[in-house]
Order: sequence, then structure tokens, then C-alpha cells
Amino acid sequence: MRGTRHRLLALVYGALNHALFACAIGAMIVGLYSGLTRGWGHLRGPAAWCANLALVLQFPLLHSFLLSKSGRVWLARLAPSSVAADLSTTTFATLASLQVLATFALWSPSGVLLFEARGAWLTLSHVAFAASWLLLVVALHNAGLGLQTGAIGWWSVLRGQRPKFGDFPTHGLFQRCRQPVYLAFALTLWTGPVRTLDGLVLALVWTSYCVVAPRFKEARYLQRYGERFARYRAQTPYILPRLRA
Repeated sequence: MRGTRHRLLALVYGALNHALFACAIGAMIVGLYSGLTRGWGHLRGPAAWCANLALVLQFPLLHSFLLSKSGRVWLARLAPSSVAADLSTTTFATLASLQVLATFALWSPSGVLLFEARGAWLTLSHVAFAASWLLLVVALHNAGLGLQTGAIGWWSVLRGQRPKFGDFPTHGLFQRCRQPVYLAFALTLWTGPVRTLDGLVLALVWTSYCVVAPRFKEARYLQRYGERFARYRAQTPYILPRLRA
């Protein structure tokens, strides 16, 4: 059983995690909708492109590192050793939120406009943008919101229990493809009404990550779940969904 100190610690970690998560989602929605024409970065020229490229790359690189064995060791240092393992999902989600927030808040807009939707195209873009975010919410829910948002970590510590992660998801959108979260995330990058050179670079890099990164995740699943995951993988498309049951 854990005492008051651990419960207070769980509440602090949880509050920080969810506040940053909300800020990150808000910044991402505004940034993608506006085509990255807004940002607190004030660099210009080559310095701006170098800084922006660093912001683009830091998310997939650090995100992937934290999922590795070495990354998990480093992640465990961000919480007291007595609860570090149980809080790992919370600390991971907190760092991911910081990464997303930094990308969109610190961006230095280039001002290079490629396309801006008008009239019927604007309406279509609004529908597609909203639909992509709705799809992302549903995919996250199917994957387990507690795990995806980091709530499972701090909530378990608060109750004095060990986190229960359950099985790999096969229901809902996961019946149509194995990686609906990555698919929906990629769609949010392409459906905004404003397309700038900045947004194009971000969309290309992060979409590439959405296509490649799940391969490593699935390798871990195959090692952990064995034949059960192998059967699911053989029966279900990777990232482009099967439209018919």
C-alpha cells in the first residue's frame, strides 16, 4: 500500500500531464488549421528553417527513443524510483505533449503560402479537418484512452494499485486496420484549409513517421503476444483500412 505522499505525487503528475495534453492538442489544432502561419518563433531565413526542421524531427526521434529499452531507462528517471515504473505512461504522455506543444508554439512561420481553400473547397476542408480529428478521438478511445493519455499511470498510483494494460486492441477501428491512430494522426496533417511550405514539410516528415514507426511497435507486439498477434496481423491491413467487413 502507498501513502499520502504517493497519492499527492500522482495528482501532481496527473494534473501536469493532462494540462500539457490539452495545451498540445489546442496548439496542434490551431497550427494545422492555420497552416503553421502562427508561432512564437521570430527567426528568419536559414536560421528559421534550421530551427523549424529541428522542431519537426525532435518529435519522431525522441518519441521513438523513449519506446526503446534505453529510452525506458531514461524515462524512469523522471519519477521517484518507488513509482517510476507505474508512472511511465504518464511521464511518456507528458513528454509527448511537451514535444507537440513546442513544435507548434515555437514555430517560425516562413510566410510561403502554397494554397488557401475558398468557397466550396473551404467547406470541404472544414468537414475533412473535423472528420480527421473525430477519427483520431475514436481511434484513441479504441486503443484505450487511459493508456494513450497517460491516465492509467497516475490513476493507478493514486489508488495504490499496479497499472493494468490489457491486451492489444482488435475492436472498433482496429478491425479495419492495425494502425488507425497513426492513420488519423496523419490525416490531421493534410486536411487543414491553409497549405504553406512549412506545413508541407511537417506533413511529409510526420506522415513518413506514421507509416514507418508502427513497424517497430508491431515487432514488440509480435515478441510479446506471439502467434495471436501474428494471426491478427495476417488478417488485418496495416494502415489503409479495409472498408468492408
